[in-house]
Amino acid sequence: MAFPVTRLRRLRRTPALRELVRETRLDAGDLVMPLFVEEGLGEPAPIAAMPGISRLSVAGAVAECGELVELGIPAVLLFGIPAEKDEQGSGAWADAGVVQQAVRAIKAAHPELAVITDLCLCEYTSHGHCGALSDAGEVENDATLELLARAAVSQARAGADVIAPSDMMDGRVGAIRSALDADGRPEVPIMAYSAKFASAYYGPFREAAGSAPAFGDRRGYQMDPGNPAEAVREALLDEQEGADVVMVKPALAYLDVIRRVADATALPVAAYNVSGEYAMVKAAARDGLLDERATVLETLTAIRRAGAGIVISYHAKDAARWLRT
Repeated sequence: MAFPVTRLRRLRRTPALRELVRETRLDAGDLVMPLFVEEGLGEPAPIAAMPGISRLSVAGAVAECGELVELGIPAVLLFGIPAEKDEQGSGAWADAGVVQQAVRAIKAAHPELAVITDLCLCEYTSHGHCGALSDAGEVENDATLELLARAAVSQARAGADVIAPSDMMDGRVGAIRSALDADGRPEVPIMAYSAKFASAYYGPFREAAGSAPAFGDRRGYQMDPGNPAEAVREALLDEQEGADVVMVKPALAYLDVIRRVADATALPVAAYNVSGEYAMVKAAARDGLLDERATVLETLTAIRRAGAGIVISYHAKDAARWLRT
């Protein structure tokens, strides 16, 4: 007995028709490229755990942004590595801090590019935790909010288009929104790391940013990987406090969470395809176990399919090139 070929299968027989019936699309305009900017650096410093990614000087970041603009990538996410660190992470709000320098330089050279600044203290504190510590060595939530708000205003004054708090302190979106509004910057949006899980996939990032905690871990303020309902609650709380975009991090191991958050909120949803996810693909491709291009584009499409309208990925630059061919 012969069975009829489905109509969609017929339509997929030619590339042009495949495009017409594709349900989920991936475009360079969906992507954000993370950049690591190191104070006082000369030449790019390759990151061993993340092949193809380097720490950059301010000038190097400006040059890299020029290439991203040419490829149609609309935004970058900046992480700063200061020359010096202290207990409070004061480099995060210094007017001449490395991120502030980079924002000014990038916006002067490429005003069309959206500059998102990651807002956390872990790259700036001598202890590597995401906030101020008590005498007992515990992160103090409320004391940290004041420092985060101060850093947010400093980054916005430097010209950041979007502030992206990644610390996971309770109430930080509201504190940052109030501080920005009080500084006369109600138009500066907040992209909140709303569901940031305590993940093993962050390992390469901590080498890249020099942000590994000197003691303990971050499970007290990052989320349990087994708690998807909590992720939805956190996203909705951030929405109530004034977030303009909510984020799920990591992405690939949390596609179900992205879907649940996207279904629960009317806000745009971002997902962070993190360093460990990037490094796994690179290692498998290096050993000939995976086709890198096909795997990356499939992965990024899966993240979009799950409900993310914005995808932050270290693959962004390569993906934008591949999408052109």
